[in-house]
Amino acid sequence: MAALAREGRPERVGWYFYDFANSAFTTTVVTVFTGPYLTSVARAAADPAGYVHPLGIPVLAGSFFPYIVSLSVFFQVLLLPLLGAIADYSRRRKSMLFLFAYAGSAATVGLYFLEGTRYLLGGGLFLLANVSFGASVVFYNAWLPEIAGPGDRDSVSSVGWAFGYLGGGVLLLLNLVLYSRARDFGLTSGEAVRISLASAGAWWALFSLVPLATMRRRGAARSLPPGEGLLGSGFRQLRNTFADAKGHPQLLLFLGAYLLYNDGIQTVIALSSQFGQEELGLPVSTLTTAILMVQFVAFFGALLFNAFAKRVGAKAAIATSLVLWTGTLVYAYAGLRDAVGFYAMAACVAVVLGGSQALSRSLFSRMIPLGREAEYFSLYEVSERGTSWLGPLFFGLALQFTGSYRVAILSLALFFIAGLALLLRVDVARAEAEAGGVGRPRS
Repeated sequence: MAALAREGRPERVGWYFYDFANSAFTTTVVTVFTGPYLTSVARAAADPAGYVHPLGIPVLAGSFFPYIVSLSVFFQVLLLPLLGAIADYSRRRKSMLFLFAYAGSAATVGLYFLEGTRYLLGGGLFLLANVSFGASVVFYNAWLPEIAGPGDRDSVSSVGWAFGYLGGGVLLLLNLVLYSRARDFGLTSGEAVRISLASAGAWWALFSLVPLATMRRRGAARSLPPGEGLLGSGFRQLRNTFADAKGHPQLLLFLGAYLLYNDGIQTVIALSSQFGQEELGLPVSTLTTAILMVQFVAFFGALLFNAFAKRVGAKAAIATSLVLWTGTLVYAYAGLRDAVGFYAMAACVAVVLGGSQALSRSLFSRMIPLGREAEYFSLYEVSERGTSWLGPLFFGLALQFTGSYRVAILSLALFFIAGLALLLRVDVARAEAEAGGVGRPRS
């Protein structure tokens, strides 16, 4: 462990800093500002019945953002496995990571121009940024098995998540100051929101320079077979990935569990601000301070759950977090009434948020066959942070058909309950053996 710390520390620090960089997108853009602000822009463009008509399709203005989140993940479902296969085949993980990092950050900066009735512009830019974010994290996650051995991955993954909460929290704090004192700076509240959105893209681009300088490219690029292009090789490698995955049933079982409960996590992250604003009537300043609190409490929560996992194992720690997630949503449906309750819910979420995500990433990394990291993490990333498609779809449909944000938020409990049921069936030691690794006890 000490030798690993000396030999790999610069690269690990660079790896941590990519989470520090991109988490500004998750907090400022996805969690706090885009949902409420894009919803207000869509309402300004709506007809008298409250509907907008993108491509001629009637969509309730309040459901537009959840549907855009779902659409962005639909594109990830189509693209990310192929991109992961291309990255593993070509060994171009680093160049692909930073291609999508800077495409996403540029689209995020473009959200500065979201104003008036430009809801389609906002939806398009968010779509591009969110897909790029997901693609970059595929290649980022694939570095974990290369910079940490199986026994160190829970800790390294948890520190990475903690760095992410710190980075996202610092920028959100600055944006909260800007928003709350907008008049002192000669800005309207809308201008302050637009500057905050653009700042997340600039932050993402700036701090991505650290991993760009420190993360090493491993392995020489492979030459393509005669007469075959990179895209064709990617599709061939993708077919091989799906064929190979059939030989790892425990990995697939865990991936199914993660797909379900992470959909719930990501939907809560993406739509909690909209719930607070529309159901409880909370101002953006209250929503922002609550999410800000989540960032700094989650910093310690990720480290706390890492310590908990060392005692009971990663699988048991994740299962515990899912029980707590479910209880939090029941409280949101039945007991949440005001700002104090919203802060209480946010505190509960903060404690379990980092642990459930960091430990899921490290546990999954132990199930992946050697040399296939980006391919398998592309499947994992389909439902990773900041995106999901089933959760927002359930939320949007529940809202549209019942008109109740409480019913919509409660519907997400199904994802945690179903995910927990599958997780409890996963045999981690067997999964590691199937991957060619050595099973660890108490996982």
